[in-house]
Amino acid sequence: MRVLGIDPGLTRCGFGVVDGTIGRNPALVAVDVVRTDASSEVAQRLLRLEVAFEDWVREYRPDVVAVERVFAQHNVQTVMGTAQAAGVAMLVAARHQLPVVLHTPSEVKAAITGSGRADKAQVGAMVTRILRLEETPKPADAADALALAICHVWRGSAGDRIARATTQAAELAARQRRAYALARRKPDPGPSTGSGIGTGPGIAKGNRR
Repeated sequence: MRVLGIDPGLTRCGFGVVDGTIGRNPALVAVDVVRTDASSEVAQRLLRLEVAFEDWVREYRPDVVAVERVFAQHNVQTVMGTAQAAGVAMLVAARHQLPVVLHTPSEVKAAITGSGRADKAQVGAMVTRILRLEETPKPADAADALALAICHVWRGSAGDRIARATTQAAELAARQRRAYALARRKPDPGPSTGSGIGTGPGIAKGNRR
């Protein structure tokens, strides 16, 4: 499974792609941070991010997009920018019919380090170790994006398989219901009107002497 992790942000947005399955260490595919100019209009900055999301989805063709769930902070302006960036990422994923999953920072930290209260340095160190990198991706937004992708590989794969199995079962049941409904709508051919032996009036008349 290939996962595109997004650490949303209006000024710096982290992108990280990994390949992996449950039970194995994932492998790094790509990582980067896209920046927007804080002096530009918000609409133009979001457009810059939208173009970047499109490029990454088209180039790396992920199976799923994992985005950090926005949570309340004291800095309302930061929260708004983060939410706007996350919304653009989800819009692009939906445009390409890709599933989107949201993970909280605590979920990601717990999955990567074993503690939901780990700091960014600890997360970066574990990402470096898990992906067997020579150095920690910088800035922290890059490591956080990879952590999101790794988190979903480890925590989301089983859920994805269950969801796919449930969908397939529902589709099979729907096909069976449609087939049954069609069978019931077919007209009844009624009794045979052929000239079988002993069924026609001609036979009865011929037997009279």
